Amino acid sequence: MDWANLLTNVAGELFAPTTAALALAAIGLNVHFGLTGLLNMGQAGFMLLGAYGFAITTIAGWPLWASVLAAMASAVVFAVLLGIPTLKLRGDYLAIVTIAAAEIVRIVGRSTALSDVTGASNGLLGNSFKHTFVGASPFPDGRFTLGPFTYALNASNSWWLRIVAWALVLLACLLVWRLMKSPWGRVLKGIREDEDAVRALGKNVFSYKMQSLVIGGVLGALAGVLFVLPRAVQPDSMGRPTTFWVWTILLLGGAATVFGPILGSMLFWGALMLIKGIMRTVVPENVMSVAEIEAFGWILVGIALMLLIIFRPQGILGDKKELAINVR
Repeated sequence: MDWANLLTNVAGELFAPTTAALALAAIGLNVHFGLTGLLNMGQAGFMLLGAYGFAITTIAGWPLWASVLAAMASAVVFAVLLGIPTLKLRGDYLAIVTIAAAEIVRIVGRSTALSDVTGASNGLLGNSFKHTFVGASPFPDGRFTLGPFTYALNASNSWWLRIVAWALVLLACLLVWRLMKSPWGRVLKGIREDEDAVRALGKNVFSYKMQSLVIGGVLGALAGVLFVLPRAVQPDSMGRPTTFWVWTILLLGGAATVFGPILGSMLFWGALMLIKGIMRTVVPENVMSVAEIEAFGWILVGIALMLLIIFRPQGILGDKKELAINVR
């Protein structure tokens, strides 16, 4: 086994664009669940809407800044439409509604009636919407090597994308940190612990929940943009499994923490790539095919999520007192 090459690939995943995208999505979910106690099981819906908003407007000829705003606006509209009828629900009921809403977004996206807009199940090719982002790069074309890592400066899986992605993640962490320390954030934590008590103090609980849903949804939409820039917009790539990946990342790192989503995303992808890499080398082809190894890796993700909920719901960095896992 070529351990040096395997470990280099795993280390590369720690700061890959996909790792940053899922960390940003988990930060958005942290606003929903960690701060407010909203059991949102549809974060993938916000990601997919953001990806479509960015890609469709870019293909239509919009500049980069306008396409990013369109992605954010799509998340705001979706959050408002979703929140108005559902934010009075609690616990499992809200979880069911949000996962259904995300599935509606995915199914509409892959509908043949919208083939000219969304590409249906085939999606939108990356080369059709990446040009404005690549054009905004200050770097020349070519490749750059930093230690054992060599990537293109301006391409799908580039240094430029990595810099932008992780800059957005750090800005989102700063935003969450400020929100947690603000009076607004303390109201959200009060809603998470006992919304009836907060309502009795004269606070508009519904309004605060809506604000939380919008902010976390916008972060999810930006995560969706980062998620599709190295690849294509394909609706099935941001379905139910993506939501569970984001939940695993959040719970692994620690909900209601600032850096928990970043740590969780790095550990999640790093461990997953390491396990798959070892199994591809060690397990014979006649015992388990490459496709079966891929599936087995996701089985391990499901098992890890169950074990986290049972034995350490607060995650690595979290405080059990901060986590309202049994939201009523």
